[in-house]
Amino acid sequence: MKRIFPTLTASAVAALFFLSPCLAAAQQGLTWDQVKAKFEVSNPALQADALNVDEMRAEEITAFLRPNPQYTLLTDGTQLLRHNGVWQPLAGTEIQNGVSYLHERDHKRELRQESSREGTLISQSQHEDLKRTMLFALRTAFVQTLQAKYVLDLAKADLDYYDKIIDISRSRLNAGDIAQVDFDRIELQRVQYESEIETATVNLHTAKIQLLQLLNDRTPIDQFDVNGTFDFRDELKPLDDYRQAALDTRPDLQAAMQSLLQSQTNHKLAQANGSTDPTWSVWETHNPSFTNANDYDTLGISVSIPLRIFDRNQGEKRRTEIDIHRNQQLTEAARAQVFSDVDSAYELVRSNVALLKPYKAKYNDQALRVRDTVTYAYQHGGASLMDFLNAQSDFRAVQLAYAQLLGSYLTAAGQLNLAVGREVIQ
Repeated sequence: MKRIFPTLTASAVAALFFLSPCLAAAQQGLTWDQVKAKFEVSNPALQADALNVDEMRAEEITAFLRPNPQYTLLTDGTQLLRHNGVWQPLAGTEIQNGVSYLHERDHKRELRQESSREGTLISQSQHEDLKRTMLFALRTAFVQTLQAKYVLDLAKADLDYYDKIIDISRSRLNAGDIAQVDFDRIELQRVQYESEIETATVNLHTAKIQLLQLLNDRTPIDQFDVNGTFDFRDELKPLDDYRQAALDTRPDLQAAMQSLLQSQTNHKLAQANGSTDPTWSVWETHNPSFTNANDYDTLGISVSIPLRIFDRNQGEKRRTEIDIHRNQQLTEAARAQVFSDVDSAYELVRSNVALLKPYKAKYNDQALRVRDTVTYAYQHGGASLMDFLNAQSDFRAVQLAYAQLLGSYLTAAGQLNLAVGREVIQ
């Protein structure tokens, strides 16, 4: 036992040493920047879509490859019978080696590579757009977690305050200042506070579960926490600033414009594919059946030119020309959607700020002052039980309304970030 005990102690110390960062992180909670960084690294859907961009980049290599040359080996003239009583099966065999190569004209290979590169840019922009939408979902789950924590803290604080009122009311009951029925009514109200705590706990766990799913994290709920500012900012830039920022950064709009460029390149490629590509051939022949003893080996060259009388790639030329006009309309639709998204999100943020200002400046303090005043009066017999319960209920209603407005504001701020394409409101 004396030998084992130091070993166990060292192991325990080592375990605590390695676990201490995890425990500290669980206690401190993750900030928004840490959550976002973890999401970008660990979310499987985002990583799978990033691999699609890598696949498109690999296709650029295929698009720029030259046609492979063709090698041909031909034999003929092999004798299968005796000649003058002598067996000579290979005496008259002709052997021909040939190489042919398709020569692509009108920069077909360069146009294929350009179209493939533009396809990669489109995939990359679409990946950024997926990241943009998923970050909004992540931000919403993060805000819901902060809101659930805020509401849970309010519910616990309200219960602690109400328990003190119950203790005071019990003292008044023992002193004969209030009736038993009034004390029972006060105690019965406690179940509402307990219910609010349980509801807030469930909401907090649900928000954490959604956040952990997006992070692809298997940390137990009780060991996972996030921290952030659950408040609002009443400063907003002019609407035109957000519009211009969205036009510059929205990845879906960038993808639409890149698709337009690719359609123009594809039209050029379709026109180039309508041109004629010759096939050059060269061969060497060994023919021992010639009467000239010095003329066994010959060299030849030829060119094969397709006669494009019927198929000149007319359908593809027309299709790609129509595709240019289609992508022009899609680009305009994407631009209109950008303006609509920014305007709607901006209005939501402005509306929430307008509602939050009086709460922060006046309503929260008024509700607290009314509750404390009525509570003091009730404790000294200057207010009825109904007045006290109503004041407490009004205070809780104002608190919850303020928390819901803060959550709505932060969600609207995330929606404005989504509409612009980058974080313009932290």
